[in-house]
Amino acid sequence: MSGPQRALREGMGGTFLRVRSRQYAIDPRTGLPARRRREPEPAPEVAAERDLVVEEVETGFCGAVVRWEKAPGGETVELEDRFGKRRAFPLSPGGFLLEGRPVTLIRPRPADSAAPPPRARTASGSVAVSGHRARVARESRIYVEGRQDAELVEKVWGDDLRVEGVVVEYLEGIDGLPSIVGSFRPGPGRRLGVLVDHLVAGSKESRISAEITSPHVLVVGHPFVDVWQAVKPSVLGIAAWPEVPRGRPWKEGVLAGLGWPVDVPAAWRRILGSVRTYADLEPALLGRVEELIDFVTVDLGGDKPCT
Repeated sequence: MSGPQRALREGMGGTFLRVRSRQYAIDPRTGLPARRRREPEPAPEVAAERDLVVEEVETGFCGAVVRWEKAPGGETVELEDRFGKRRAFPLSPGGFLLEGRPVTLIRPRPADSAAPPPRARTASGSVAVSGHRARVARESRIYVEGRQDAELVEKVWGDDLRVEGVVVEYLEGIDGLPSIVGSFRPGPGRRLGVLVDHLVAGSKESRISAEITSPHVLVVGHPFVDVWQAVKPSVLGIAAWPEVPRGRPWKEGVLAGLGWPVDVPAAWRRILGSVRTYADLEPALLGRVEELIDFVTVDLGGDKPCT
């Protein structure tokens, strides 16, 4: 203790209390106490009920919760996407996105997991959005070859397309594709997706599609001669679609091979009426339509959130 401190203590004649002052961080720019930085708020905890749709942050995998498992390093949650693909992910704080916001998934209590009913899904396998008004149509469009293609896309993906604000139109044949692309004037925020029948190497469809070079146009196709073949034969109670000899009208040949009346409109109503969900369609068509929807709904500067 220094001399002045000792003199002060003796002069006060009482008990000397050493008081330690509080330490404040000073902002050198203002000379005022610096504000403490607010710690980021932890991601909210969400009970991972079955059918809850989330997106895993690291991989971008989007799917519905199907089950939990105990692993050597902790618990994992298994997600299933709309194509039936499943992946298991370890739990981590803020490791998933729910409607675009980080959340921490936690195991639901047994009573909680049994109580809620399964979430309704659309014919395409997406989670149904209740009370949502159709979005104003985007400038981007999806074109398909004909009316029947458009009706099949509407039946399976119609709810999704209305939520996203995507209009589907048809080409009335592939020959007019270059002219339609030219008049559409595609660009950023004005994308064009095109679904082509029988897009195989060496076909007329492949030659015409190769003429389209704009980065704002995506042309994809399936290998089927006609969109009828994209419906699984088992849905119609048949073993396979009949082979039609070259030079014979394909649809009439199919009807003859099936022993159905040669009435194309009536046959199409029967085929379309047998389709209930995406599970009734061949994967070669499913993947292409999903690809087009993603292409025309992508936001400039980032992908759309998982819904």
